[in-house]
Parts: sequence; structure tokens; C-alpha cells
Amino acid sequence: MYRPIIGTLGYVLSPDGGRTLLVHRNARPDDHHGGKYNGLGGKMRPDEDVSACMRREIQEEAGIECQEMVLRGTINWTDFGPNGEDWLGFIFRIHRFHGVPRTSNEEGTLLWHPVNRLHELPMWEGDRHFLPLVFDDDPRPFHGHMPYRHGRPTGWTFHRS
Repeated sequence: MYRPIIGTLGYVLSPDGGRTLLVHRNARPDDHHGGKYNGLGGKMRPDEDVSACMRREIQEEAGIECQEMVLRGTINWTDFGPNGEDWLGFIFRIHRFHGVPRTSNEEGTLLWHPVNRLHELPMWEGDRHFLPLVFDDDPRPFHGHMPYRHGRPTGWTFHRS
């Protein structure tokens, strides 16, 4: 039976659009994402939609308020979680925000990174497949499937609509 965890993942852009705010997951020794760089986000609650979830997660994790965001795509990650959970992720790019981002949160250090150098950072192997789609100029959202096995992607397919 397919019952995915629904979540959001957001990439906050700097005012000039050249950098994105990432969390370096270095605060908890038991973190399944430990040592990796990631966008901000998390699980959707039963009483919210994906937009509200993204806004809440950015507020909780970075202390800023989203003013303009765009849904860039969706990804179905099967067998991804530490116990083989399936995830359905809604991927956003945040173009404008209000406030000053925190420098850290309970998951790790928050840092700005050049978009054109993200490939140099330690991250989930699968992120390298979809990140170019998050930051490209194609206005159409992508919809992908990325099955995992033993913590590694075994495939990647996507379509734009």
C-alpha cells in the first residue's frame, strides 16, 4: 500500500538570485541527513495545504516570512526514509522574503551558497538530479519519481507540464 509522507522542500533565493539558503545538517548526531546540505522544509500537517506547510517550515527553520514563492516541482521518493518510508515532496523556490534569516536552527547551520556551485556540496546523491530543474529558467513545473534503495537512488525520471 502506498501511503507517502507528504512534505515540502524550499530553496530561498538571495535578493540578487545568485545564492540560496541551505541548512548544513550538523546539529544532531542521530540525524538521517547528518553532514548533508539541504533546502528547508519538512512534513505537512493534516490541517494545512502544501503552500501553508512551506511557509510554516521556512518560518520555523529560518525565521523569515515568505512573500513570493513558486512551486518548481514534485518528487515521489520511494523507499527513501530511514525505515523505507515513501515521501511525496513539493519543491518550492522562494523569490522574496521578509526578515533576516537565522544563522542556525535545531538541525544545523544555515548558510548562503552560490546556486552555480551547489554541486560541490555534500548532499543527497539524488538532489544532484533535480536541483538543476529547481533553478533553471523553464517556467513549467517538473514532476519526478526517484526510487531509493539502501540510501541511494536507483533511478530518476521526470516530466514537465
